[in-house]
Amino acid sequence: MTSPADQGHVAAGGGDVATLEPDEVRAPAGHAVQWRRYALVGALVVLAVALAYVRSGSGVVVVQAVATGVLIGGVYGLIAMGLTLIFGVLDIVNFAHGSFLALALFLTFGLTQAGLHPYLALAASVPAMFLLGVLVQRGILAGAMGKPLENQLLITLGISLIAENALLLFFGANPRSVSLPGDRGVQILGAVANLSRILAFVGALLLAGLLYLLLQRTRLGTAIRAVAANDTGAQLVGIDTRVIYAVTFALGTACAGAAGTLVAPLVTIEPTTGALFNIVAFVVVVLGGMGNVVGALVGGLVIGLAEQLGGIYLPGQSPLLSVFIVFVLVLFLRPQGLFGRSA
Repeated sequence: MTSPADQGHVAAGGGDVATLEPDEVRAPAGHAVQWRRYALVGALVVLAVALAYVRSGSGVVVVQAVATGVLIGGVYGLIAMGLTLIFGVLDIVNFAHGSFLALALFLTFGLTQAGLHPYLALAASVPAMFLLGVLVQRGILAGAMGKPLENQLLITLGISLIAENALLLFFGANPRSVSLPGDRGVQILGAVANLSRILAFVGALLLAGLLYLLLQRTRLGTAIRAVAANDTGAQLVGIDTRVIYAVTFALGTACAGAAGTLVAPLVTIEPTTGALFNIVAFVVVVLGGMGNVVGALVGGLVIGLAEQLGGIYLPGQSPLLSVFIVFVLVLFLRPQGLFGRSA
């Protein structure tokens, strides 16, 4: 894992892919390098799938693993996009990200108990988590900006512990679940996937696309990318960095909230449910390149596939084993991430 370059606000992966850096400063050669990396990742995925087929001897098993991996990988990507966005602009490694997802899970559960469709709960969970993000950044994290990294880490870890214990206090430890009306199995190229999993994947991609468009095609997105590149220069041209910090943290928190609602029908809802997603999100962020939004989405898909194909390579083992094998290999071979840039 590398640290941000220069002033601490050009994230390790922020400049290669259209993420937090303005389009105008990317050289054509950078595009060629990125496309080569995409091609390399694609080739490795194809090789992994082929080896899985040789290992299992069953095309149905491999197709099922690939379909499941891609569908869950899209959700991983959305979670990681929010996390890497916060890091790219605020230079904060947010350990509370998974707890925000857990809060959204319980909010979604409460709304469905009141009779609302699980995915219509997005209309409430996303604004609620956005507002929470603003309050947390302005009320707690603003004072830690520019302070030593360990201060920020301990603050976000403390927020995580408070959120988890508050959920435990108010809702108890009993597992809960959300059911999607009309959920059923859907055939996909010979594989079977639940409709809820497909809808979660489609929703994650749509929200990721909206976030990308916001960053690349709006004045707010331009301001966010300017602050990520050079906060001092952004202040000199009239950008209120305090507002951008709050909005960016809120957007990242809203991504966690949206992901929480999308996966609510797929997981057991407990106060600690967000912790597992938090671990995977950090792996995805490092894999895609710290601060690289598009890399986070691609990394999420890769990790989703690694998780499912790992069950074929290493039957009987935890799905996370293959994820961490990929993680360690990336740290050794390319510590700045697949789509990151050396500091």
